[in-house]
Amino acid sequence: MSAPIDSLQIGMHWFNERPGGLDRMFAALIDTLPAQGVNVRGMVAATPGVFDASGGSVLAFASAQAPLGTRLWGSRRQSRALRSARMPDIVATHFALYAAPTAGLFRNVPKVVHFHGPWADESYPGGDGGWARATRLALERFVYRGGTRHIVLSQAFGKILRETYGVHEERIRIVPGCVDVAQFDTRVTQRRAREQLGLPLDRPLLFCMRRLVSRMGLEDLIDAIAVVKPVLPDVLLTIAGKGPLAAKLQARIVARGLERHVRLVGFVADDTVPLWYRAADLSVVPTVSLEGFGLTTIESLAAGTPVLVTPVGGLTEAVAPLSTQLVLPSCGFNAIGDGIVDVLLGRRVMPDSAACRAYARRHFDRPVVAAQVAQIYREAIDAF
Repeated sequence: MSAPIDSLQIGMHWFNERPGGLDRMFAALIDTLPAQGVNVRGMVAATPGVFDASGGSVLAFASAQAPLGTRLWGSRRQSRALRSARMPDIVATHFALYAAPTAGLFRNVPKVVHFHGPWADESYPGGDGGWARATRLALERFVYRGGTRHIVLSQAFGKILRETYGVHEERIRIVPGCVDVAQFDTRVTQRRAREQLGLPLDRPLLFCMRRLVSRMGLEDLIDAIAVVKPVLPDVLLTIAGKGPLAAKLQARIVARGLERHVRLVGFVADDTVPLWYRAADLSVVPTVSLEGFGLTTIESLAAGTPVLVTPVGGLTEAVAPLSTQLVLPSCGFNAIGDGIVDVLLGRRVMPDSAACRAYARRHFDRPVVAAQVAQIYREAIDAF
């Protein structure tokens, strides 16, 4: 193995406090990069408890609920203190807002930008937001311009990085999301998982775990159950997650007469998530826009449950190498509903549990992905 390198990781939040895809990836790298010869020191907006939770690797520069100015100043102050203690060999940034205040502090250090998604567009889907969106976009471009290398989750996000932010192709590297396969490969039977979660044992069960926001396509998924219901009257969809659309989605369920067929179960504890996937016959990812990868896809596969996805962003890249049958031909409730019916009736053949697990372990297990990230860090140092 090459000589160890020291990295400073600038994140967003700590996953156990503010769950999200970016935060899950950040925490995974904090855990797994040291085994690849990359020492880690990190900083996030979190409670002071993050230090103990991360085994002493991550510091909180401010509370996630602190005023913006406090968080930005905290990021700069903490970065300066970490630089004084030891200049890193590389700076890895995961969130543009908290990386921007570190400008000028690490002039002679190569930087790797982990591009988890277009912050401005995700905050204001459809281009709304006016000056606020424009400000976020300008800040992202400022941070990304300083990257020696840029890591994206998929070709789809690489395209956005080139076209929206002007990053040159030769600086972009694709590394997929990762999952702790051992955590999700519970080997609990489907029946036992349903018993533990209090779910019916004799109904076709679908699962979707998403933040309750518009770009996730949950409205289409609910409407799709109205297509499935006449063919499979016992079908049950459970949607896990929190978000601003919760009340509207519940109203939609009632308006469609689907109270017996769709349940919003809210936040589910991290240690029970593998059981939710395992309990299902099929998980569904109905995204309509801005999906760079979709960690939920590989979580489902790691649990041994096939996942049906819309052909949006990086979703196809994540699952099509396992089976093209996992990818729907189009978006919209009719396509989703027809796809679900075909799966549950056996007309669309899904990979079995063993194939799902093996695929996840081979391509997306945390050590596999950490090794790719470590190699890009070394490449950035050599190229600087």
